[in-house]
Amino acid sequence: MAPLLEIHDLQIRFAAAEAVRGVNLRLEEGEVLGLVGESGSGKSVTALAIMGLLGPASRVAGQILWRGGPAGNVDSIDLLRQPQSALQRLRGREIAMIFQEPMTALNPVMTIGSQVAEGARAHSPSWTGREARRKAIAALEAVSIPDAARRYGDYPHQFSGGQRQRILIAMALINRPRLLIADEPTTALDVTVQAQVLELLRELQRQHGLAMLFISHDLAVVGQVASRVVVMRAGEVVETGPCARLLTAPQHAYTRSLLAAVPTLRTDRNRPLAMIGA
Repeated sequence: MAPLLEIHDLQIRFAAAEAVRGVNLRLEEGEVLGLVGESGSGKSVTALAIMGLLGPASRVAGQILWRGGPAGNVDSIDLLRQPQSALQRLRGREIAMIFQEPMTALNPVMTIGSQVAEGARAHSPSWTGREARRKAIAALEAVSIPDAARRYGDYPHQFSGGQRQRILIAMALINRPRLLIADEPTTALDVTVQAQVLELLRELQRQHGLAMLFISHDLAVVGQVASRVVVMRAGEVVETGPCARLLTAPQHAYTRSLLAAVPTLRTDRNRPLAMIGA
């Protein structure tokens, strides 16, 4: 069966800087794929290329093949060669993204309800304001925002960091996309809230049969959600394989460095942590 998303020889350049070099990956329908690497490895830039959000300063080559649309449809389109009007129809409806930092991703002068409803009305312009409000409240309830109807008119600063992340998840999933790109969705959260958000993403993924591209610098976090992992370093893929194998028997030295840099209960606190690539 053809994959939902397939990337061939992706290359991304900003002026003289080469951010991504020859990346290849595939994502199956309903699969959770982890994309791992240190900051600057090209993970988020790859995600933005999929979404068509890199802007005119970038130079992008290769193919990003999308096989969305009706179930069983094997026809593909190359997202890199679609006009912005076509990408706007795809974004939010078929492919959605959770961005890294909720306080910058959310508009501070708009209520959270209006921001969630805006995504729904963008792809269903015939909906009335009342219909969009009902849909937005249901989406907020689905991500466990307490008393969602009453808090519909509250602003982002009135919510905790974990709740703001849940609001971003509601915005991403309100149109039931086929693919969810989660870009470091737990990085700014403490470990307790991080665990809650990861469990929420796992449950929503199972419930709706989503394909998910989960981006992180932390292999331990990715190991809780992904079935397969792609490891990037300096804009290139250095290793890929089943998550269980990468966590227990990594083949590449860089993957071993990523694992060694994560402290555990057995880590000697009298010694400095391992440095990635050292």
